[in-house]
Amino acid sequence: MRNTLLGVGATLAFAVAPASASDAALRDTVYNDALPMTERVDAMRELTGLGKAGNDTRKICIWDIVGRNGPIFSAAQDQRAKLLEYGIQLDLVPYTDERVMVDEFKAGLCDAALMSGLRARLFNTYTGTIDSIGGLPTQQHMRILLQVLANPASAEHMVQGDYVVAGIAPGGGAYLFVNDKKINSLAAAAGKNVAVLDYDPVQAEMVGQVGASPVPTDIVNAPNMFNNGVVDVLAAPLAAYEIVELYKGMTPDGGIVNYPIAQISMQLVARRDRIPNEAAQLVREVFFESYQQIIDRVHEETKNIPGRWWIEIPDDDKREYEVMMRDVRLQLRERGYYSADMLTLQRRIRCKLDSSRAECADPQE
Repeated sequence: MRNTLLGVGATLAFAVAPASASDAALRDTVYNDALPMTERVDAMRELTGLGKAGNDTRKICIWDIVGRNGPIFSAAQDQRAKLLEYGIQLDLVPYTDERVMVDEFKAGLCDAALMSGLRARLFNTYTGTIDSIGGLPTQQHMRILLQVLANPASAEHMVQGDYVVAGIAPGGGAYLFVNDKKINSLAAAAGKNVAVLDYDPVQAEMVGQVGASPVPTDIVNAPNMFNNGVVDVLAAPLAAYEIVELYKGMTPDGGIVNYPIAQISMQLVARRDRIPNEAAQLVREVFFESYQQIIDRVHEETKNIPGRWWIEIPDDDKREYEVMMRDVRLQLRERGYYSADMLTLQRRIRCKLDSSRAECADPQE
């Protein structure tokens, strides 16, 4: 990858000051993606100590609602095999409860943790804005974004406080699952019960703005609440259709609104004292190199959704959604919830793929 990536990534100066001329040279080697990977790996090992005997095992906690046999944990095992080629030993530990995993990660019981992008926002506002509502309309937009973020020019943005984002994977689009096909517009959602994450009060505000009733819950319990009729609307990735049996909640009159409201990410967040940014850079590149393999796995989980479930919406409603979601993003940017830099990058990508969009001539993000 080169710093000329698509014209949407800005060239950044690295914030870490070198301890010596030797360290500076090693760091430059690690971040120089024009060099052979073997040379960069050797420099990373020398600089960080990772991959050397007795100092190379890291405990990685993986959230997968299904556990050890789930698709996320399986994908993590694929990544582990690739990182072994760099001499980095990983001990993967599955968690079915994301909240418990994140608490243990904060307590130092994990060197890194693979979590949802929404939860990752607690550790990095920039990458935590990837999942912004309406920010990335399609998987093509997501792929371009992750290509930019895997480039060494984006390395500075991956660090916030004591944490570093060491990898980002696509999770597919987030769609609205509804128990009544009549809930096919913002107006139709008024008065309905909508599941929102209890640790993210902003979701409740957004739901309230369209006249619906937010019902706080967590990722583990939300599918059961939808399947049992406690909530009428649930935002979820398509993979949830089979994994947590959302077809039960849609039966007999429900469906899936055929309009992704966001592109979901999974993010590997690490403690900087255990996985420095120089090592994390190489991991981020490995993640992006696996993009197609990960997306293929996502598609495998969703290919069996019967066509009868899809709810098509008029183009006029889609334009209404776009305006509403842009207004929400602007509001949340002003409150510091969304990263202004990430929203700008996402707008540039949207305009790169469709320069006729009104926001390209009159940018507000």
